[in-house]
Amino acid sequence: MRRLLPFLFVCAVLSTTVFAGPTAVQPPVAARKPHLAVAHGDTLRDDYFWMREKTNPEVVKYLEDENAYVDAVMDPTRPLQESLYEEMLGRIKETDANVPYREGAYFYYSRTEQGKQYPIRCRKKGSLDAREEIILDGNALAVGHAFMSVGDVSISDDGNLLAFSTDSTGFRQYDLQVKDLRSGEMFSDHAERVTSITWAADNKTMFYTQEDPVTKRSFRAYRHVLGSESDDLVYEEKDELYDVWTWRTRSQAYVMMGASSSTTSEMWFLAADRPEAVFASIAGRTDGREYYVDHAGDRFYIRTNDRGRNFRLVTASVSAPGTNWTEVLPQRDDVMLEDIDCFATFTVASERQNGVPQFRVTDTAGGKAHLIDFSEPVYVADAGDNREFNTTVYRFDYESFVTPASVYDYDVQTRERKLLKQQPVLGGYDPKKYRSERLYATAKDGTRIPISIVYRIDEKEKKQPRNRALLMLGYGSYGVSMDVRFSSARLSLLDRGMIYGIAHIRGGGEMGKRWHEEGRLMTKKNTFTDFINCCEYLIAEGYTSKEKLAVTGGSAGGLLMGAVANMRPDLFKVVFAAVPFVDVMNTMLDPSLPLTVGEYLEWGNPNEKPAYDYMRAYSPYDNLEKKDYPIMLVRTSFNDSQVMYWEPTKWVAKLRATKTDHNLLLFKTKLDPGGHGGASGRYDRLRDVAFDYAFILTQLGVTRVPQ
Repeated sequence: MRRLLPFLFVCAVLSTTVFAGPTAVQPPVAARKPHLAVAHGDTLRDDYFWMREKTNPEVVKYLEDENAYVDAVMDPTRPLQESLYEEMLGRIKETDANVPYREGAYFYYSRTEQGKQYPIRCRKKGSLDAREEIILDGNALAVGHAFMSVGDVSISDDGNLLAFSTDSTGFRQYDLQVKDLRSGEMFSDHAERVTSITWAADNKTMFYTQEDPVTKRSFRAYRHVLGSESDDLVYEEKDELYDVWTWRTRSQAYVMMGASSSTTSEMWFLAADRPEAVFASIAGRTDGREYYVDHAGDRFYIRTNDRGRNFRLVTASVSAPGTNWTEVLPQRDDVMLEDIDCFATFTVASERQNGVPQFRVTDTAGGKAHLIDFSEPVYVADAGDNREFNTTVYRFDYESFVTPASVYDYDVQTRERKLLKQQPVLGGYDPKKYRSERLYATAKDGTRIPISIVYRIDEKEKKQPRNRALLMLGYGSYGVSMDVRFSSARLSLLDRGMIYGIAHIRGGGEMGKRWHEEGRLMTKKNTFTDFINCCEYLIAEGYTSKEKLAVTGGSAGGLLMGAVANMRPDLFKVVFAAVPFVDVMNTMLDPSLPLTVGEYLEWGNPNEKPAYDYMRAYSPYDNLEKKDYPIMLVRTSFNDSQVMYWEPTKWVAKLRATKTDHNLLLFKTKLDPGGHGGASGRYDRLRDVAFDYAFILTQLGVTRVPQ
């Protein structure tokens, strides 16, 4: 899913100076160099195709000129940016540690130190009172690099060896390294473009998967014995729709390997204590059937959509996993079975009903099940760090728009929960001063579309906030749910009187698999019209107005921003698009680009005329018109591997040449190493958020002093 941001995109707005019209500094103008392509008899004229030439000095110069224009226009907001940054930083406990989890003989955790950009991974043997060992320091890894991302991390069963991968470019190209945790020395073992790492039980054999250097599809799995100079290729996936990965069951009994497209999957298994053996398929591959596997005792637990799109849970004998499946939990039309976690004496099913997550705990021996109760009507709950198989405690993470991220241990026998930590919010945060709501807009076909909003309570308003500045987030792709997560940075918006909202539009997964299916392929336009309907609803109900409405989305959500800006430019005051997937036709017609072929199942295959015509009708870049557009901020990274930098670059250049208004259009490129999610360091990211907030808030004219 190349259009998926690796973290929830946080956006907002505020300032005292409004740039309503043209500024003294003029934006750069990109040269037009006609390029013609023909598909299905349709001539695609692309005057900015040349901007794909990454090493062309003219391209770099254009991006630098756009950045210089941004700096000049935003210069008056620098005091506001600094104020916002200090405000947001002041809510963070800079020196902090997360809750330790047990794995084998050690307690593992990560911590941060004031002034340092990256987490430090640590452990203690046997007891939390034991001496701390630093096993991986992101700050040390980042020395000499402007960007540093740690990918997969895997520790051998005896706790002596650490295999990990890092990317220092932002291109999501991770290299494998191995560290001896006893001596601190690095082994010479190395592999490039690694996507997953899994140790076998012998403490010397690992399995890793590798991506294709051109398409970035994870397509090969290797067996590597520590110290060997060559690796055994154990599997290569020939079908370009599929990605391959490996993992270890919580029971530690099996190394698993999976291959999946967005509609079909196949799983293989291998006894972890026999790493030299051959992987065996669980149940083969059937087009349109997905299944995913965990293990406990003599059974495999299989989550599958073979009898319904919302999945059911079955078990199968380890000795013959492809036959005689026994149903444990049926497919339900109103409940999406999202995941299953197996333990020695119980299982936990992660479900979603009415757009809200829930955990179903089942005693393996007796079959009795219960749901974990949550008090808030709208929240998000995720499985936590559950590394121990023989336990009666289930760890989960919980948060909401008003409740900071919290970690709980839940005793499945007594049903008692223990709060281990709630992320501190410095400065006297009081959740009772804020309110979250779940609203519903009606789509053009009568479907009810959920909307989640949060705002600071104003005692002068009797029921609901009236005519406030509002920032609406949208995504709606890949079946991914946009959950109501807490953000201490967002308080800088709420405390100034803004409303923040999420439109849970079709194409996402909030309401089950049906929700995804009704917003992909030949129904993709539902995603865009749903978002428009949600905004219209909030305006009609008096929460905001067109003059006070800002909208935002990143990656595939950037496609959403481009589409709705074309369809209803009159509806929004401000549009903020981050790493936007806007050049749909050129990208999806080029199978040599990273991940394009695999995404035919999400957007459609443009080599087929019906799909081509449908995609052509909404592609943001291809549907720009001579008309007025909203105020816009567009962000990208030069090294983005998910949505190539040239998509937003071309879009902005064409937009400047096409639009008829004088509304501000800013285009900011991270030329220093940065990836799909922007900067990698936590302080650098906070600086970016302060910039984004200052822009949008300035353009909305919000001048209210923070409460």
